[in-house]
Formats: sequence, structure tokens, C-alpha cells
Amino acid sequence: MDVRAAAERWARTWERSWPARDVDAIAGLYAQGATYRSHPFREPEPGGARGYLARQFALESEIECQFGQPIASGVRAAVEWWASWIEEGQTVALAGATVLTFDPDGRVTDHVDYWVQADGRPQPFAGWGEE
Repeated sequence: MDVRAAAERWARTWERSWPARDVDAIAGLYAQGATYRSHPFREPEPGGARGYLARQFALESEIECQFGQPIASGVRAAVEWWASWIEEGQTVALAGATVLTFDPDGRVTDHVDYWVQADGRPQPFAGWGEE
């Protein structure tokens, strides 16, 4: 399994499917029983990626997101991302990175998001997400 290719597939699927709120496309990236943490200080999400996405996508609208080039080593990868959306009438922006572990079939077995939050829709700085 090529972890960089698996991480690239993960990033491009999220980039395309998050604004479309396509739970099935994103959930298909994860192995059965995969652990999904939406923040390092939170417990794993009930229902894994599918459960988390179904709950969050019901709250979010006007989603914009970008994903950087993966950094990969062994069976793990990290991917930067930048996103904003409307939630409860407020514009929210998050900038973060996700650390992923992949199984031999290229499916995610462990997902941990690290992020910071801001108001409005700030844009990424020059050179963000590039190799």
C-alpha cells in the first residue's frame, strides 16, 4: 500500500465531498471500526466517521474547504486543511491538520484532527499546503 497515494485520495475526497455533504463518499475512506477523533481532547466519535459526519453536516452550510499535500511516513500521514462554513447563523473558520493511520488496503483505521478556530472566512497564508 502506498500511504502517500492513500492520503492523497483521502484529501481529494474530503475536499470534493465536504462541501457536497456527501457522507457516503467520505465514510467509504474508513475501515470498519475505525477510530475518529474530531479533536485530540475529545473521545472517539460515536459511530466513527459516518456518525460524526451525519451529525455535523446537518449543522453546516455554505462549506468551503481546501486540503494541502499529504506528508507521509510508514502507515501514517498528516494532511493540512482550511475550512469555513455557516453554523447557527455564524461564519466559522477552522485551520488544522489530520493525522491518519492506514490499513494494508489504504483505508483509515485511526483519524485525529488538530485545529484552531476563528470567526469569519480568513484565507490561507501564501505557501500554505504546498510541498
